[in-house]
Amino acid sequence: MNYEDFMHLAIDEARLALDHDDVPIGAVLVGPDGTLVARDHNRREERSDPTAHAEMLVLSAGAQATGDWRLTGHTLVVTLEPCPMCAGAAVNARVDRIVYGAADLKAGAAWSLYNIPQDARLNHRCELIAGTLEAECSTLLTDFFADRRTS
Repeated sequence: MNYEDFMHLAIDEARLALDHDDVPIGAVLVGPDGTLVARDHNRREERSDPTAHAEMLVLSAGAQATGDWRLTGHTLVVTLEPCPMCAGAAVNARVDRIVYGAADLKAGAAWSLYNIPQDARLNHRCELIAGTLEAECSTLLTDFFADRRTS
C-alpha cells in the first residue's frame, strides 16, 4: 500500500490545526481495504482538551464509524511520531500498523524515547513504518515553532 497518499491527507489535516493555533499534527485512519475511515488534526487549543490529539480523534471516529473499538486491520497514519498516550491508544485499539512522518525526539513513543507499539510485554503489537514524507512533516512543525519564537 502507498502510504504517501494518505500522509498527504494527514498533512492537509495538520495545516487545518493552524487555524486555531494548534500544533500542526494531522492523522488519518485507513481501513483494512485501503479506504479512508477517518481524518482529523490536533484540536487541543480549540477544545481546551489535553486529549484532543489528532490520533485520539481519528481512533475515536474510526471506532464510531466501524461500530467496534477493535480496529484490527486498520492503519494509523500521522505526521508526527505518536506520544505515549496516542501510542497506547493505538495498541489498545488493536491497529495493525502506525505510519508516521517526523520523529519526535522529545515525546515520541513509537521509537524515539519509547517503543510502546512493539513492547513485548503488551498483549498487542503494531507494525511501525517511520519517515514517510518526513521532510515535509518536519518542515510544517519547525516552521510553526519558529513562528511562535519570533512572535
